[in-house]
Amino acid sequence: MKYTLLLGIFLCFNSLIEAQYVEPEKKDKEAMLKKQNEKIIYPKQQFDSIAAKNMLAMGKGKIKGVAFTRARENKNFGLKTGEKIFANKIKVILFPVTPYFEEYYALWKDKSKNNPKKNTYVLMSNDATRYRLESITNSSGEFTFPDMKPGKYYIYGTLGYTTTYTGNQYTGSGYNGYGGRTDYYTPYEYYKDSSEFLELFVEVKSDGEVVNVKLR
Repeated sequence: MKYTLLLGIFLCFNSLIEAQYVEPEKKDKEAMLKKQNEKIIYPKQQFDSIAAKNMLAMGKGKIKGVAFTRARENKNFGLKTGEKIFANKIKVILFPVTPYFEEYYALWKDKSKNNPKKNTYVLMSNDATRYRLESITNSSGEFTFPDMKPGKYYIYGTLGYTTTYTGNQYTGSGYNGYGGRTDYYTPYEYYKDSSEFLELFVEVKSDGEVVNVKLR
């Protein structure tokens, strides 16, 4: 009798845990409302899967590249004057430049249409995103797309890196026997995480051509 009662209580409690509706946390509610207010823009023209598939068919050409960036060391002008930072084991993605992609890219670059701050986004259709090639860089940032047909292509990747900076932190002052003051500093290091979006349009002009590019 005692065990039957405990089992009944357990089953009753478990049914409460697995109720039909669970109230979401406040932050999750806010995220859902934000998502409901999103405006998604797609290219107007129909995606031609046959044309895209034909552009990605086997050819005799090759796209060879190196992906890298430079740290922004000039704080006043934002210039990339540091040493090369090579893209180590990042994914480089290639899309054929079809009329559909050209329309998408123009929309994507238009900040009045593609503006996350205003909750508006430009996207490609699911079918269009399927027709792509992917390559992984080595530790020197090198990547290859073999067997390419003549045509125009768009390649991109995202390079994340950490920059190390040095500074001197004031630790105190002392006075000498002549009434002068000496300030003491201790050197220290600090780090900054950054991310660079790398993109490039490239054209294979003839079958069998090897095109060398710099993705930066």
